[in-house]
Amino acid sequence: MNNILNFETMEKILQKIKEYDRILIFRHFRPDGDAVGSTKGLQAILRATYPEKEILLCNDDYAQYLEFLGPEDGEIPEEKFADALGIAVDTGTIDRLSSKKFELCKETIKIDHHIDNNPYGDISWVEDFRSAACEMIAHFYDTFRDELVMTKDAAFYLYTGMVTDSGRFKYDGVTGDTLRLAGILLDQGINTEWLFANLYLDEFDQLKFKAHVLEKMQITENGVAYMIIDKAMQEEFNLTQEDASASISYLDSIKGCLSWLAFIESGDEKGTIRVRLRSRFVPINTVAENYRGGGHAYASGATVYTMEEVHSLIAEADAVIKEYKETHEGWL
Repeated sequence: MNNILNFETMEKILQKIKEYDRILIFRHFRPDGDAVGSTKGLQAILRATYPEKEILLCNDDYAQYLEFLGPEDGEIPEEKFADALGIAVDTGTIDRLSSKKFELCKETIKIDHHIDNNPYGDISWVEDFRSAACEMIAHFYDTFRDELVMTKDAAFYLYTGMVTDSGRFKYDGVTGDTLRLAGILLDQGINTEWLFANLYLDEFDQLKFKAHVLEKMQITENGVAYMIIDKAMQEEFNLTQEDASASISYLDSIKGCLSWLAFIESGDEKGTIRVRLRSRFVPINTVAENYRGGGHAYASGATVYTMEEVHSLIAEADAVIKEYKETHEGWL
């Protein structure tokens, strides 16, 4: 989509926001910093701009490690949906929305930065080149800054999502525009020291777990690092599912390993194993798509149910890395 069409789409979104007295904002389940930051940031901007409107967050689950961003709105009565505008942010497919009531809204909007394999919404604004959905919301504000109101809280939420989804601005997808928009947010007076303390200080048990991961991780022949985190390990180290999932970041700095995977056993009756896939230089989302998942080129998620599927996914990732290394130079 070119810049003219993007601007026209944003104008349509702003017009719809103006038309409705009630706006419900949705995100994906098992939220990360970008999902929470983008929705809370958009809510704060709209509440400051239109204090007469009812702007609510509509979600059914929460992230413990993001509690420092403050509470959300809890359960919303069903009668509030029929005459509302629904805005889904940072959610590539409608089935990943935390609340399943999105389609009860009178009209719906999708704002997202994932590859648009499953379009939805009456209006869809997707920019898959953006580092974060929070970057899109910051861009939306900047485009209409003569009409919209930025607050310090809104800037804090959005900056949090940009920091987390971009790996502190080091992942592929970070551009000059990303940093310029981050600068607009920093100008609001964000306390970055407090933010980074909340995001990156570890409990003692987490440090012991990290040491365990580094000791027990395995590496395939062609350079895929991986870790299987079963329920017993989660109980041993007193881990939440969020803590276990965060272990993917422990494997991201190994020379020669262009992809790294974390398999997290959920312990549910279906035997669900969540998979987090990451890579550098070589896209890994095609592997995720073969296992009930998808996402960004270099950061994706998937779901498997058996150890046979675990080993099959590892083998596919290893084959992708092998082919890349044989046909490219300059990788580390």
